[in-house]
Amino acid sequence: MSEQPASPISEINQLVDRYNPFDCSLVVKSHDVWASKFPDVPSINGHISAAIFKGIEQVQAGDRTVLGITITAEKGLGKSHLISRLRRQIKQDGSAFFVYMSETDYADLNQINSMFLSTLAHSLQQEGSSGARQWQELATLLLNEIFNVNYEPKIWIGNFPKKLATIPNLVTRLTAKTCQLKPDISNPYVVQAIFWTLIPSMQLFAVNWLSGKALGKAQSEAMDLPQNHEGDREVNALAIATQILDLIGNYRTIVICLDEIEPKSSNSQGLTTPQVVASLAKDLYSKIKSGILIMAVYPQTWQYHIKVMPQSEAVIDRIGEKIFDLQYLNGDDVVAPISAWLQPFYAKHGSIPPSPTYPFKESDLRELGTERPIVRRVLKWCADNWQVSVPVDEFHGIEIAFQEQMLALETTIIGLIDDSQLIAKALRLAFETTKGMTIDGVLVEDIQDIEVKAVDRGYLDFRLIAQDRGGTHQIGVCVLQNSVTKFVSAAIKRLAEYDKFSFTRGCLVRSKDVKLKTQGRSILDDLIANRGGEWVVFKPEEIKPLLAIRAVYDAYEDYEFSQPKIIEFIKKNQIAENNYLIKEILSDPSGEIPVDAIDEDSLSIVESDVNTLFIEDTIIDLSEASLQLAN
Repeated sequence: MSEQPASPISEINQLVDRYNPFDCSLVVKSHDVWASKFPDVPSINGHISAAIFKGIEQVQAGDRTVLGITITAEKGLGKSHLISRLRRQIKQDGSAFFVYMSETDYADLNQINSMFLSTLAHSLQQEGSSGARQWQELATLLLNEIFNVNYEPKIWIGNFPKKLATIPNLVTRLTAKTCQLKPDISNPYVVQAIFWTLIPSMQLFAVNWLSGKALGKAQSEAMDLPQNHEGDREVNALAIATQILDLIGNYRTIVICLDEIEPKSSNSQGLTTPQVVASLAKDLYSKIKSGILIMAVYPQTWQYHIKVMPQSEAVIDRIGEKIFDLQYLNGDDVVAPISAWLQPFYAKHGSIPPSPTYPFKESDLRELGTERPIVRRVLKWCADNWQVSVPVDEFHGIEIAFQEQMLALETTIIGLIDDSQLIAKALRLAFETTKGMTIDGVLVEDIQDIEVKAVDRGYLDFRLIAQDRGGTHQIGVCVLQNSVTKFVSAAIKRLAEYDKFSFTRGCLVRSKDVKLKTQGRSILDDLIANRGGEWVVFKPEEIKPLLAIRAVYDAYEDYEFSQPKIIEFIKKNQIAENNYLIKEILSDPSGEIPVDAIDEDSLSIVESDVNTLFIEDTIIDLSEASLQLAN
């Protein structure tokens, strides 16, 4: 079959002049790994991905149980691109479950087990090979084993909820049956929570519980799950994570990627980020039944942090069973990704270019390849040398990164909305950029840390100094998304201690209700009615821009931006001064309790009326008799 002729060159040049497909953020962030945003060229470092998939086959065949792989590469050489390739292939063929941990997941090195459990829960919330979430795929595997069937997750998701109202203890029965089939299960509640992920109204609560977060009392009771306690989270996290991984290991291989572990901080024992994460990888290697552990590091991090850490031999023996170095690009390697990048661009516009790399000459790209460049530099070269007729705005790169973070939040916001610390950081940055501005008649003078003793640590976020016609106000800000009644009451109690913390006003930032007849609600009611306090309720879309720009700000080195330039961008686009939350926190208190806070106790369960499911002409008996445990 003959090739189609190229489109008229005038048409192609007009297209080139109008659009620049390389004009986007070239930094691979965690959401890009899940979204498979960048084109892939399997030949580049193909020997490494081939070795990893060979390892998956060996684990599946029972030739080995666990494989530890370390990938070393300089910054920008393509570590995250390679990991994205693994994710894409695994999602296509369904050969494994995929877990990805990156820089933002190492926020508290003293709580690394909790951090990993949260990452595991978030990763299993991502879409699997069937189109359902990986949690739901795991629940499906458990159910298929109980009933000796082979249904896709969509069948269970569509039918399972219908029986819950008339079989109130259905999930408990299924959990008991699973524990009978798998007597090595130590915590049946983990299994129980996994089954709840099949119920749309309960799914998020179940995942939060599995991540170690505390649920409200009503949610815990409705799902028959014990309360998680914040103080026990780190102690129990690794055991819960191990049980989840073992359950997966009964059916599939688990691939765990630990990325971006550069030495940016240390824990209370003086161990740096790579040392803490490497120790975690060693523990996981020793505890899980089957899986692939992949760690991606800079060569100098491997040499000067991991190889010199305590018990380094034990660590390296596990995570360094196979060590691969990513290679710099050559001439062929430069041509291939540019062709791959341009192919969907021209196809999208229904045009056929005169050559796969047009408007670039292949000879120029090969010449660039002789310099052994990193992938990011090649793509930046293409962005800079694309034929465009308009100059690039100095904030253009930041705008692109900001919009990409906004897009990523469309899917990730539901998992971040309970992160009080993250929201507080986003608000803090926003207020920093408004210093000296007058917003709706209120002058923002300063943003201050709140000095606290150990007993008061972790409750209050920052103090605003603001001035209006009524004088100067010292506003204590507390972002409080926690669901545990005791913690909520403790935080509100401190917010009300004006003299102790030098406040003239306390401002609670919380999207959820504060339960009636609790100490916290009593104090809050008095704070609002009699002491000039305020409760600002927010919706996800109101915090999204602040979270997005905070993510860009935190990753400024990866994006190769300067933090002052990002602050200029925030001011130029009025991201902070026009934000609803910023205005509400600064505004005169209304003296009223908000009515639009989320009531965590309102849960809905789909009703049904029989003990059987009719699925694809097969009757599945869910009655107690059919699930009766053997004596």
